[in-house]
Amino acid sequence: MSDRKGEIVRASTDARHARTGKDGAIFDAEGVLLASVDTFNAQSNFSNAKYSVLGDPQEHETANTFGISISMSSVVVESDIFIQQIVEFMNDPQKIPYWAFQGTILGRNGSEERIVYPECVPSGNIDLQNITVGDVIKRQMNLFCNGKPQLNSLLTLD
Repeated sequence: MSDRKGEIVRASTDARHARTGKDGAIFDAEGVLLASVDTFNAQSNFSNAKYSVLGDPQEHETANTFGISISMSSVVVESDIFIQQIVEFMNDPQKIPYWAFQGTILGRNGSEERIVYPECVPSGNIDLQNITVGDVIKRQMNLFCNGKPQLNSLLTLD
């Protein structure tokens, strides 16, 4: 994309396109804003298979597996559904909670980057109760995405 003078416009050189945490939002599968989530982090982890070819001393890698892990924290008074489903699962292992999330970054010009994370299950540590004097009570959650993430839209510059 170029501006009026024919110069290439890049977000890295135009501070107006920089986004902060207030420009992000997390939605559930139905598109309802999860206002209780104050931090959200989705990361991919790629594991490659190493191999070597006869006559070539250099080691090579090829794509093997990948995983998507999600961590978020939520304000306790607004997140009853998460803890209810986790406790139900601990009491009845047949009630495995599956969640879908939509991570969204809002652009300055009304565009948005939206990634859907389907089939998320609890993974690793999840705070049942986490209380700190003088702080808002929050719960940290770690999830694993069993579905393939879907990129629904991208940010645009103008």
